[in-house]
Amino acid sequence: MQFIPYLNFDGDCAEAMAFYAQLFGGQILHQMRFDEMPPGENIPPLSDAAKQRIMHIHLQVGAQAIMASDAMPADPSQTSDSCGGGYRKPQGLWVSIGVETQAEGQRVFDGLVPGGQVTMPFMATFWSPGFGMVTDRFGTPWMVNVQSPQPA
Repeated sequence: MQFIPYLNFDGDCAEAMAFYAQLFGGQILHQMRFDEMPPGENIPPLSDAAKQRIMHIHLQVGAQAIMASDAMPADPSQTSDSCGGGYRKPQGLWVSIGVETQAEGQRVFDGLVPGGQVTMPFMATFWSPGFGMVTDRFGTPWMVNVQSPQPA
């Protein structure tokens, strides 16, 4: 079994995932915009702006993956919270990154900080030589945790 975080964005999915690929040393294996979907009878007409949003993207980092898409812009004619409901900021979750060294943890944390909001600075804790929490400029909340034990 494998758990794969699936992130949502508000039109900046391609930019965010390209940034994550560079920061984490990964590779985008698949990317498709909404205008590349095959036609279907239940697919509503899309605006030109919506067609350019990312329908699905797959970032591979070693044996790990992150997948994502852009939400459709809010449609006032929709009464439900379906795909036309618009973007909503992540709530009630963090994407946790386990790294091997304090230096790697600091590098990743520092890479996520610009334009974002630090919840907990990266520092030694009672369980780890390095841990920090930040919501990046794309709105994704991250926890960076050095997995090696704290020196005695």
